[in-house]
Amino acid sequence: METTKREEIIQQLKLEKSILEDGGYGRSVRTPRTPTIYFRDSITCLNHGEPQKVHPCSECFLSQYVHPAYRDVELPCHFIPLNAEGDTIDSLVRSGDVDKLEACLLAWLDSTVKNLKATDNDGAEQPERHMK
Repeated sequence: METTKREEIIQQLKLEKSILEDGGYGRSVRTPRTPTIYFRDSITCLNHGEPQKVHPCSECFLSQYVHPAYRDVELPCHFIPLNAEGDTIDSLVRSGDVDKLEACLLAWLDSTVKNLKATDNDGAEQPERHMK
């Protein structure tokens, strides 16, 4: 991965972390009955603000972290393995444990940024995969 692209991804991941830490995935003031959707309702999403998908998720910087078996689902970014146990946004949303979801997502963001920063310039390191 070229240095410029890696730096852009690091900045996007840091922005996601900031959004999460600042409570950006809480309920919207404009639509309090509609739950926000992790990553999809983020300004880093290619389809942010669009009622329908305009851009394919395969163009998103997060797509490289999605397990191949889930790249064609509606929200592939919800199937990024966040830890060694194989937890994903999807599995944690379904469990109803928002605190665990946000803790796992923050840890994944930190770990991914750290791994990207440690990657040498020739891009030899691949995204860490946790899917069982």
